[in-house]
Amino acid sequence: MITKADDYPIHQLPHPVSEVGTERNFYDRYFFNGYSKSEDFYFAAVLCLYPNLNIMDAAFTLVKEGKQHNIRASRVLGLERLDTQVGPIEVEVLEPLNKLAVRLKENDSDITADLVFKKRFEPMQEPNMTLFNGPRKIMDTCRLTQHGLWSGVIKISGEEFKITPEIFAGTRDRSWGVRPVGSGDSQPMVPFEMPQFFWLWAPTHFENFSTHIYFVDNEEGEHVNSYAKIQFSDGKEQSNFISHNKKLSYVPKTRRLKELQLISETSNGEQYNFTIIPRLNIFMCGLGYMHPDWGHGQYKGELETFYDSYDLKEDPQDPPFLHVQSLCDVHLDFKGDKANGRGVLEQLFLGAHKPSGFKDLFDKP
Repeated sequence: MITKADDYPIHQLPHPVSEVGTERNFYDRYFFNGYSKSEDFYFAAVLCLYPNLNIMDAAFTLVKEGKQHNIRASRVLGLERLDTQVGPIEVEVLEPLNKLAVRLKENDSDITADLVFKKRFEPMQEPNMTLFNGPRKIMDTCRLTQHGLWSGVIKISGEEFKITPEIFAGTRDRSWGVRPVGSGDSQPMVPFEMPQFFWLWAPTHFENFSTHIYFVDNEEGEHVNSYAKIQFSDGKEQSNFISHNKKLSYVPKTRRLKELQLISETSNGEQYNFTIIPRLNIFMCGLGYMHPDWGHGQYKGELETFYDSYDLKEDPQDPPFLHVQSLCDVHLDFKGDKANGRGVLEQLFLGAHKPSGFKDLFDKP
């Protein structure tokens, strides 16, 4: 079927853009987060389409005064990929790789938003991640990550909060490829293998630079996929971190990090010492990740929306709540010079990880 996207020079197959040249679980996603540099005020948004499932879904999460509000929406895609709006949630590319709008119109909650993300630095292309369950490929993804600043307005119960780039920073990513989405496989892989996934993702803003570090570890604690970079505001040459020594400290009887210490070395031999301290955990199931009813790519009907909220004074440890983004204070020591920044530390730990003492799927040290 010919759609609006076919008027753009973006084809890679001798077919209309609406036809995906890959498998059922192909996805194409926007993700954004934003947060105050000084208080516990956080928001995030996702919008994703699943061409081979003919579904588009989206979610918007807001955290303020210890409460996490979640607005979710899902609709039939109808093959037209450029209509990036699902119910009250909309993403618009204003200037590619530079400026994007995120809007939340009237919905079942008392929250609306009209926001613009503008780049602070150029996007970073992370290495592709490919994971298998036996012979079956379960992930094959490409991702760009970009630091930016926010402007606009959020309204809560009629009260207006101005979002300004002097106060609100954040990160966006664009990822696409193959990952588990929609309904689960009707025939699981045999023999059964215990799932194992250890994910840390830590973009951070400092006054004159930003850093981005992430790891995917195997059971032994070895990096099977990783990326790390520092970007400077004054035009100084960017540097990649090439080696890391990490120390993980957990909240007792949980899989939540209390502190992450990193000694990271750049390609030119400079050493940076990071101390990352989570202040507030945001549950990613509010955005659909691992949610039992509103998981990514699930069919909910022609158009459906849903609102709920979580009390962040509570910290449930059952599986849907294991995946968190923690709003963090970050302290950096470089050759005796110290800098303080703010960012997030995304955490998802499933299965064994010897350095952490994890032996089973959900056990806690």
